Amino acid sequence: MKKFLALMLALVMVFALAACGEEPAPETEAPSTEAPSEGTETPEEPEVEPVTLNIGYMNNYGSLWGLAAALELGYFEEEGITLELTSFDAGPTIIAAMENGSVDIGYIGDGAHKLCVQGNASIIALSHISNGDAVIGGPDVNSIADLKGKTVAYSSGTTSENILVQALASEGMTMSDITAMDMDASAIVTAMLSEQVDACAIWSPNSAAVLDGMEGAKVIADNVMFADESIALSSWIAMPDSLESNHDVLVRFLRALFRGMDYAANGDNEGGYMEIATWVAVILGTDPNETYKEYTSGDWMTGEEVYNGVLDGTVTGYYEFQQELMLANPDNGMTETVPVENYVALDLMTEAGESLYA
Repeated sequence: MKKFLALMLALVMVFALAACGEEPAPETEAPSTEAPSEGTETPEEPEVEPVTLNIGYMNNYGSLWGLAAALELGYFEEEGITLELTSFDAGPTIIAAMENGSVDIGYIGDGAHKLCVQGNASIIALSHISNGDAVIGGPDVNSIADLKGKTVAYSSGTTSENILVQALASEGMTMSDITAMDMDASAIVTAMLSEQVDACAIWSPNSAAVLDGMEGAKVIADNVMFADESIALSSWIAMPDSLESNHDVLVRFLRALFRGMDYAANGDNEGGYMEIATWVAVILGTDPNETYKEYTSGDWMTGEEVYNGVLDGTVTGYYEFQQELMLANPDNGMTETVPVENYVALDLMTEAGESLYA
Protein backbone atom coordinates (compact mmCIF):
# COMPACT_ATOMS: atom_id res chain seq x y z
CA MET A 1 0.00 0.00 0.00
CA LYS A 2 2.81 2.36 0.89
CA LYS A 3 4.53 1.50 -2.40
CA PHE A 4 1.34 2.28 -4.32
CA LEU A 5 0.96 5.71 -2.61
CA ALA A 6 4.60 6.55 -3.31
CA LEU A 7 4.14 5.72 -6.99
CA MET A 8 1.03 7.89 -7.27
CA LEU A 9 2.80 10.81 -5.58
CA ALA A 10 5.70 10.58 -8.03
CA LEU A 11 3.32 10.65 -11.01
CA VAL A 12 1.53 13.73 -9.64
CA MET A 13 4.86 15.58 -9.31
CA VAL A 14 5.83 14.70 -12.89
CA PHE A 15 2.53 16.03 -14.29
CA ALA A 16 2.85 19.21 -12.20
CA LEU A 17 6.35 19.89 -13.45
CA ALA A 18 5.22 19.36 -17.04
CA ALA A 19 2.33 21.78 -16.60
CA CYS A 20 4.66 24.53 -15.27
CA GLY A 21 7.29 24.13 -18.05
CA GLU A 22 7.52 26.39 -21.24
CA GLU A 23 6.05 25.13 -24.44
CA PRO A 24 8.60 24.51 -27.18
CA ALA A 25 8.97 27.40 -29.65
CA PRO A 26 7.35 26.85 -33.04
CA GLU A 27 9.74 25.77 -35.75
CA THR A 28 10.67 28.41 -38.39
CA GLU A 29 12.23 27.90 -41.81
CA ALA A 30 15.60 29.48 -42.45
CA PRO A 31 15.74 31.87 -45.41
CA SER A 32 16.53 30.03 -48.62
CA THR A 33 20.01 30.63 -50.02
CA GLU A 34 19.47 28.54 -53.13
CA ALA A 35 19.76 30.18 -56.56
CA PRO A 36 16.53 30.54 -58.59
CA SER A 37 15.78 27.47 -60.64
CA GLU A 38 16.50 27.51 -64.35
CA GLY A 39 12.84 27.99 -65.11
CA THR A 40 12.57 31.22 -63.10
CA GLU A 41 11.94 34.27 -65.33
CA THR A 42 14.03 37.45 -64.82
CA PRO A 43 13.09 40.92 -66.09
CA GLU A 44 14.53 41.67 -69.53
CA GLU A 45 15.48 44.96 -71.12
CA PRO A 46 12.82 46.05 -73.62
CA GLU A 47 13.93 45.32 -77.16
CA VAL A 48 14.35 48.30 -79.47
CA GLU A 49 12.76 48.21 -82.88
CA PRO A 50 15.43 47.68 -85.57
CA VAL A 51 15.75 50.58 -87.98
CA THR A 52 17.90 51.45 -90.99
CA LEU A 53 19.05 55.05 -91.41
CA ASN A 54 20.45 56.59 -94.58
CA ILE A 55 23.41 58.77 -93.64
CA GLY A 56 24.97 61.49 -95.79
CA TYR A 57 28.62 62.26 -95.10
CA MET A 58 31.57 64.03 -96.70
CA ASN A 59 34.82 62.40 -97.73
CA ASN A 60 37.04 63.43 -94.85
CA TYR A 61 38.13 62.53 -91.34
CA GLY A 62 36.09 65.36 -89.81
CA SER A 63 32.82 63.99 -91.16
CA LEU A 64 33.36 60.42 -89.96
CA TRP A 65 35.60 60.41 -86.88
CA GLY A 66 32.85 59.86 -84.26
CA LEU A 67 30.54 57.89 -86.53
CA ALA A 68 33.26 55.43 -87.58
CA ALA A 69 34.19 54.76 -83.95
CA ALA A 70 30.57 54.16 -82.97
CA LEU A 71 30.17 51.75 -85.88
CA GLU A 72 33.37 49.84 -85.16
CA LEU A 73 32.65 49.53 -81.43
CA GLY A 74 29.11 48.26 -82.00
CA TYR A 75 27.25 51.19 -80.44
CA PHE A 76 24.79 51.56 -83.32
CA GLU A 77 24.16 47.82 -83.26
CA GLU A 78 23.33 48.04 -79.55
CA GLU A 79 20.73 50.69 -80.40
CA GLY A 80 19.22 48.48 -83.10
CA ILE A 81 20.40 50.85 -85.85
CA THR A 82 21.82 49.86 -89.22
CA LEU A 83 23.49 52.62 -91.23
CA GLU A 84 23.54 53.00 -94.99
CA LEU A 85 26.28 55.50 -95.85
CA THR A 86 26.38 57.77 -98.90
CA SER A 87 29.17 60.26 -99.67
CA PHE A 88 28.63 63.81 -100.89
CA ASP A 89 30.93 66.67 -101.91
CA ALA A 90 29.34 69.37 -99.74
CA GLY A 91 26.74 70.14 -97.09
CA PRO A 92 24.18 71.85 -99.35
CA THR A 93 23.95 68.74 -101.55
CA ILE A 94 23.36 66.61 -98.44
CA ILE A 95 20.51 68.90 -97.41
CA ALA A 96 19.06 68.66 -100.94
CA ALA A 97 19.20 64.85 -100.67
CA MET A 98 17.43 65.03 -97.30
CA GLU A 99 14.72 67.20 -98.82
CA ASN A 100 14.02 64.60 -101.51
CA GLY A 101 13.94 61.81 -98.92
CA SER A 102 17.06 59.85 -99.86
CA VAL A 103 18.98 60.81 -96.69
CA ASP A 104 17.67 60.68 -93.10
CA ILE A 105 20.58 62.22 -91.22
CA GLY A 106 23.50 64.20 -92.61
CA TYR A 107 26.74 65.91 -91.72
CA ILE A 108 27.49 69.51 -92.68
CA GLY A 109 30.42 71.87 -92.40
CA ASP A 110 30.22 75.49 -91.33
CA GLY A 111 29.00 77.02 -94.58
CA ALA A 112 25.81 74.97 -94.90
CA HIS A 113 24.61 76.07 -91.46
CA LYS A 114 23.04 79.11 -93.13
CA LEU A 115 20.44 76.75 -94.62
CA CYS A 116 19.62 75.52 -91.11
CA VAL A 117 19.13 79.08 -89.88
CA GLN A 118 16.79 79.60 -92.82
CA GLY A 119 14.74 76.52 -91.83
CA ASN A 120 15.83 73.99 -94.48
CA ALA A 121 17.22 71.57 -91.88
CA SER A 122 17.57 71.20 -88.11
CA ILE A 123 20.80 70.63 -86.22
CA ILE A 124 20.59 67.55 -83.97
CA ALA A 125 24.16 67.51 -82.65
CA LEU A 126 27.33 69.56 -82.62
CA SER A 127 30.17 67.46 -84.03
CA HIS A 128 33.27 69.60 -83.57
CA ILE A 129 34.92 72.95 -84.19
CA SER A 130 36.76 72.78 -87.49
CA ASN A 131 40.13 74.15 -88.53
CA GLY A 132 40.39 72.24 -91.79
CA ASP A 133 39.54 75.10 -94.20
CA ALA A 134 42.19 77.03 -96.08
CA VAL A 135 42.84 79.60 -98.78
CA ILE A 136 45.67 78.32 -100.95
CA GLY A 137 47.68 80.52 -103.24
CA GLY A 138 49.39 79.36 -106.39
CA PRO A 139 52.99 80.22 -107.35
CA ASP A 140 52.18 83.92 -107.87
CA VAL A 141 49.98 84.40 -104.76
CA ASN A 142 52.00 84.63 -101.57
CA SER A 143 49.65 86.54 -99.28
CA ILE A 144 46.02 87.50 -98.82
CA ALA A 145 46.74 90.93 -100.26
CA ASP A 146 47.98 89.24 -103.46
CA LEU A 147 44.43 87.93 -104.09
CA LYS A 148 43.26 91.32 -105.37
CA GLY A 149 42.38 91.06 -109.04
CA LYS A 150 43.18 87.34 -109.13
CA THR A 151 40.95 84.44 -110.18
CA VAL A 152 39.97 82.41 -107.13
CA ALA A 153 38.03 79.14 -107.10
CA TYR A 154 35.57 78.52 -104.26
CA SER A 155 32.34 76.66 -103.49
CA SER A 156 29.41 78.85 -102.52
CA GLY A 157 27.36 78.02 -99.43
CA THR A 158 30.21 76.01 -97.88
CA THR A 159 33.12 76.56 -95.51
CA SER A 160 35.12 77.39 -98.64
CA GLU A 161 33.15 80.61 -99.08
CA ASN A 162 33.35 81.41 -95.38
CA ILE A 163 37.13 81.21 -95.13
CA LEU A 164 37.56 83.15 -98.36
CA VAL A 165 35.28 85.99 -97.19
CA GLN A 166 37.13 86.13 -93.85
CA ALA A 167 40.51 86.25 -95.56
CA LEU A 168 39.47 89.06 -97.91
CA ALA A 169 37.90 91.07 -95.09
CA SER A 170 41.13 90.90 -93.10
CA GLU A 171 42.73 92.96 -95.86
CA GLY A 172 39.75 95.27 -96.40
CA MET A 173 38.52 93.45 -99.49
CA THR A 174 35.30 91.74 -100.56
CA MET A 175 34.39 89.20 -103.22
CA SER A 176 34.08 92.04 -105.72
CA ASP A 177 37.85 92.58 -105.48
CA ILE A 178 38.56 89.17 -107.02
CA THR A 179 37.30 87.13 -109.95
CA ALA A 180 35.42 84.48 -108.01
CA MET A 181 34.83 81.14 -109.75
CA ASP A 182 32.10 79.04 -108.08
CA MET A 183 32.60 75.28 -108.51
CA ASP A 184 32.41 72.02 -106.57
CA ALA A 185 35.31 70.62 -104.55
CA SER A 186 36.67 68.20 -107.14
CA ALA A 187 36.56 70.87 -109.84
CA ILE A 188 38.47 73.26 -107.56
CA VAL A 189 41.30 70.75 -107.20
CA THR A 190 41.41 70.20 -110.97
CA ALA A 191 41.37 73.94 -111.67
CA MET A 192 44.27 74.55 -109.29
CA LEU A 193 46.42 71.66 -110.51
CA SER A 194 45.89 72.71 -114.14
CA GLU A 195 46.62 76.36 -113.19
CA GLN A 196 43.28 77.59 -114.53
CA VAL A 197 42.93 79.72 -111.38
CA ASP A 198 45.42 81.66 -109.25
CA ALA A 199 44.17 80.57 -105.85
CA CYS A 200 41.40 78.61 -104.17
CA ALA A 201 39.44 78.22 -100.96
CA ILE A 202 38.94 74.58 -100.01
CA TRP A 203 38.68 72.14 -97.11
CA SER A 204 40.52 68.94 -96.18
CA PRO A 205 41.40 66.51 -97.64
CA ASN A 206 41.10 68.45 -100.92
CA SER A 207 43.49 71.06 -99.57
CA ALA A 208 46.14 68.36 -99.17
CA ALA A 209 45.58 67.26 -102.77
CA VAL A 210 46.29 70.79 -103.97
CA LEU A 211 49.32 71.34 -101.75
CA ASP A 212 50.82 67.97 -102.64
CA GLY A 213 50.06 68.19 -106.35
CA MET A 214 50.92 71.79 -107.23
CA GLU A 215 54.45 73.13 -107.10
CA GLY A 216 54.60 76.46 -105.36
CA ALA A 217 51.20 76.14 -103.68
CA LYS A 218 50.98 77.40 -100.10
CA VAL A 219 48.40 78.15 -97.40
CA ILE A 220 47.85 81.91 -97.07
CA ALA A 221 44.88 81.72 -94.68
CA ASP A 222 43.14 79.11 -92.52
CA ASN A 223 40.76 78.76 -89.59
CA VAL A 224 43.55 79.03 -87.04
CA MET A 225 44.47 82.48 -88.37
CA PHE A 226 41.00 83.75 -87.44
CA ALA A 227 40.43 81.68 -84.31
CA ASP A 228 40.13 84.78 -82.08
CA GLU A 229 37.43 86.37 -84.19
CA SER A 230 35.47 83.53 -85.77
CA ILE A 231 34.27 79.98 -85.31
CA ALA A 232 33.73 77.16 -87.81
CA LEU A 233 31.22 74.59 -86.61
CA SER A 234 30.41 71.15 -87.99
CA SER A 235 27.12 69.47 -87.11
CA TRP A 236 24.75 66.55 -87.66
CA ILE A 237 21.36 67.46 -89.09
CA ALA A 238 17.91 66.06 -89.87
CA MET A 239 14.74 67.35 -91.47
CA PRO A 240 12.68 69.62 -89.15
CA ASP A 241 9.53 67.48 -89.48
CA SER A 242 11.44 64.37 -88.33
CA LEU A 243 12.29 65.81 -84.91
CA GLU A 244 8.88 64.80 -83.60
CA SER A 245 7.90 61.92 -85.88
CA ASN A 246 11.29 60.21 -85.52
CA HIS A 247 12.18 61.49 -82.05
CA ASP A 248 13.04 58.18 -80.36
CA VAL A 249 15.19 56.98 -83.27
CA LEU A 250 17.12 60.26 -83.32
CA VAL A 251 17.82 59.96 -79.58
CA ARG A 252 19.10 56.40 -80.14
CA PHE A 253 21.31 57.64 -82.99
CA LEU A 254 22.76 60.39 -80.80
CA ARG A 255 23.43 58.01 -77.91
CA ALA A 256 25.52 55.81 -80.18
CA LEU A 257 27.23 58.81 -81.79
CA PHE A 258 28.08 60.41 -78.43
CA ARG A 259 29.66 57.18 -77.21
CA GLY A 260 31.74 57.04 -80.40
CA MET A 261 32.83 60.64 -79.87
CA ASP A 262 33.75 59.86 -76.26
CA TYR A 263 36.11 57.16 -77.51
CA ALA A 264 37.59 58.99 -80.49
CA ALA A 265 37.92 62.59 -79.30
CA ASN A 266 41.17 62.59 -77.35
CA GLY A 267 43.24 59.89 -78.97
CA ASP A 268 43.71 58.32 -75.54
CA ASN A 269 42.49 54.91 -76.70
CA GLU A 270 45.05 52.18 -77.21
CA GLY A 271 45.42 52.77 -80.94
CA GLY A 272 45.40 56.57 -80.68
CA TYR A 273 44.26 58.74 -83.57
CA MET A 274 45.75 56.25 -86.03
CA GLU A 275 43.13 53.72 -84.98
CA ILE A 276 40.33 56.19 -85.71
CA ALA A 277 41.96 57.19 -89.00
CA THR A 278 42.12 53.53 -90.01
CA TRP A 279 38.39 53.05 -89.34
CA VAL A 280 37.61 56.21 -91.32
CA ALA A 281 39.88 55.10 -94.17
CA VAL A 282 37.98 51.81 -94.47
CA ILE A 283 34.78 53.76 -95.15
CA LEU A 284 36.48 56.21 -97.51
CA GLY A 285 38.54 53.56 -99.29
CA THR A 286 41.70 55.62 -98.72
CA ASP A 287 45.20 55.09 -97.33
CA PRO A 288 45.02 55.24 -93.49
CA ASN A 289 48.35 57.11 -93.42
CA GLU A 290 46.86 59.87 -95.55
CA THR A 291 43.65 59.98 -93.53
CA TYR A 292 45.71 60.17 -90.34
CA LYS A 293 47.12 63.53 -91.47
CA GLU A 294 43.63 65.02 -91.08
CA TYR A 295 43.28 64.33 -87.36
CA THR A 296 44.59 67.85 -86.67
CA SER A 297 41.78 69.43 -88.70
CA GLY A 298 39.36 69.85 -85.79
CA ASP A 299 38.84 70.46 -82.11
CA TRP A 300 37.25 67.10 -81.37
CA MET A 301 34.59 67.14 -78.65
CA THR A 302 33.38 64.19 -76.58
CA GLY A 303 29.67 63.48 -76.42
CA GLU A 304 29.77 64.38 -72.74
CA GLU A 305 31.33 67.76 -73.55
CA VAL A 306 28.54 68.46 -76.03
CA TYR A 307 25.91 67.44 -73.46
CA ASN A 308 27.45 69.62 -70.72
CA GLY A 309 27.83 72.44 -73.25
CA VAL A 310 24.11 72.33 -73.93
CA LEU A 311 23.34 72.45 -70.19
CA ASP A 312 25.60 75.43 -69.45
CA GLY A 313 24.80 77.41 -72.62
CA THR A 314 28.18 76.97 -74.31
CA VAL A 315 26.71 75.20 -77.35
CA THR A 316 24.01 77.84 -77.76
CA GLY A 317 26.74 80.49 -77.57
CA TYR A 318 28.69 78.79 -80.37
CA TYR A 319 25.70 78.89 -82.72
CA GLU A 320 24.85 82.46 -81.75
CA PHE A 321 28.41 83.55 -82.56
CA GLN A 322 28.28 81.66 -85.84
CA GLN A 323 25.10 83.49 -86.74
CA GLU A 324 26.68 86.85 -85.92
CA LEU A 325 29.41 86.07 -88.44
CA MET A 326 26.78 85.18 -91.04
CA LEU A 327 24.97 88.48 -90.50
CA ALA A 328 28.25 90.37 -90.85
CA ASN A 329 28.67 88.98 -94.38
CA PRO A 330 26.31 90.88 -96.71
CA ASP A 331 26.68 88.18 -99.36
CA ASN A 332 24.74 85.77 -97.10
CA GLY A 333 21.54 87.74 -97.60
CA MET A 334 20.64 87.44 -93.90
CA THR A 335 19.11 90.47 -92.22
CA GLU A 336 17.94 89.37 -88.77
CA THR A 337 18.90 87.05 -85.92
CA VAL A 338 17.03 83.75 -85.54
CA PRO A 339 16.74 82.17 -82.05
CA VAL A 340 19.10 79.21 -81.88
CA GLU A 341 16.41 76.95 -80.41
CA ASN A 342 14.41 77.45 -83.63
CA TYR A 343 16.87 75.34 -85.62
CA VAL A 344 19.07 73.52 -83.06
CA ALA A 345 17.43 70.55 -81.32
CA LEU A 346 18.91 71.18 -77.87
CA ASP A 347 16.29 68.87 -76.33
CA LEU A 348 17.52 65.88 -78.37
CA MET A 349 21.12 66.40 -77.27
CA THR A 350 19.94 66.80 -73.68
CA GLU A 351 17.82 63.63 -73.71
CA ALA A 352 20.56 61.53 -75.29
CA GLY A 353 23.14 62.93 -72.87
CA GLU A 354 21.00 62.38 -69.78
CA SER A 355 20.71 58.67 -70.53
CA LEU A 356 24.52 58.41 -70.72
CA TYR A 357 25.98 60.94 -68.30
CA ALA A 358 23.39 62.19 -65.80
